[in-house]
Amino acid sequence: MKPLSILAVCGAGLGSSFACEMSIEAALKDLGVNASLAHCDISSAASTRADIIMTGSNFKSQFENYTLDATIIYLKRLIDKNEIKQKLIPILVAKGYLPA
Repeated sequence: MKPLSILAVCGAGLGSSFACEMSIEAALKDLGVNASLAHCDISSAASTRADIIMTGSNFKSQFENYTLDATIIYLKRLIDKNEIKQKLIPILVAKGYLPA
């Protein structure tokens, strides 16, 4: 199975996407899933090759303008580990990174 890559995205690619990345890392640790993590701004996200992009729900209209192969997960609270796990688990199961 190819290594999983997850990208945390915010408007500027600095503070909130980095905080989101750390929360994703904590959620993945709880789930026992290894992944390559990174963070960036929304304009850079269009040119990346992540399997999963996690971003704020306020960016949904902007992401709808991009053609991406990644699964996009929209979060209400970027650093809420419980919300991250709740939305990430079904995707990880579907992609084969967690058992059904």
